[in-house]
Amino acid sequence: MSNTIISVKNLTKQYQAEQAGGIKNISFDIQRGDVVAIIGESGSGKSTLLKTIFGLLKTDSGDVFFEDKRVLGPDEQLIPGHKQMKMVTQDFSLNIYAKVYDNIASQLSNTDLKTKTEKTLAIMEHLRILHLQNKKIIELSGGEQQRVAIAKAMVSDTQVLLLDEPFSQVDALLKNQLRADIKRVASETGVTVILVSHDPADGLFLADQLLIIKDGELLQTGKPADIYQHPKHIYTAQILGNAVVLSREDAEKIGLKTALEFVVFYPEWAEINNSWNSRRFEVKDVYYKGFYDELLVERKGVNIRALQLNRGEHKKNDHVQLNISHFLEF
Repeated sequence: MSNTIISVKNLTKQYQAEQAGGIKNISFDIQRGDVVAIIGESGSGKSTLLKTIFGLLKTDSGDVFFEDKRVLGPDEQLIPGHKQMKMVTQDFSLNIYAKVYDNIASQLSNTDLKTKTEKTLAIMEHLRILHLQNKKIIELSGGEQQRVAIAKAMVSDTQVLLLDEPFSQVDALLKNQLRADIKRVASETGVTVILVSHDPADGLFLADQLLIIKDGELLQTGKPADIYQHPKHIYTAQILGNAVVLSREDAEKIGLKTALEFVVFYPEWAEINNSWNSRRFEVKDVYYKGFYDELLVERKGVNIRALQLNRGEHKKNDHVQLNISHFLEF
């Protein structure tokens, strides 16, 4: 049996000219059990892509295949969507006055009550919400409701879990925990997870496969580390690592030679040291980032950002020796 669970072939869905969010000729494969993150700005087409994979939107052209069988569109079946997939949207679709247990158990039939109970409790344990089983949804925080919605989607032997901006209503403190739990649950249950997010940290943190989308086009797909280190587009480097982008003229002012139009590097590639090839910059500002500082430095009218791991070592108006260890050319 092929390890590919979903194949997207030449998918196109365009809205009216004034509307953003369409997709253009997108193709990729998803492997069984992987966590896949679709990353892009608002209006880039992420949610449109997710809905077409699920079978909620009629496409203009192209097909989606689930285990080599074409996913039917909303005009081809009575109830739109695919039986082996479940989608969790930003509104969670929970019965807010019912208990947590009842929301989740509602997805299972009453023909075998023992199995129904076992499955419901098991998925609650996976998502660390067993202690909430008798609480009403209205009594829960946004993060807790998110977990209930995921448990509800997964309880009925779901093979593919689709998550639309799953962390948008979760506090920063709980975000990492929920990310880690989704990754762990995917690993333990074998479910394939496809999520869309405007926050690149979501993809870098938990994805096996990353898809970068801009203006409805798939710019790059692959392992997060590979895409981060070897972006094929300037946009990819900017969205994943807030990269510094310099024109050829500005790059040459600070000692970087290129035959192409642009030089791109991440702030962590700008190292503060006194090596033979380092250049002298003036510190224009210092931004506190917790365990490190981000320095805004200037040389010959060119501003760049660099990391200072020794917090507080250099202050505004200081001069530092800087070496850009490597850079990308576009």
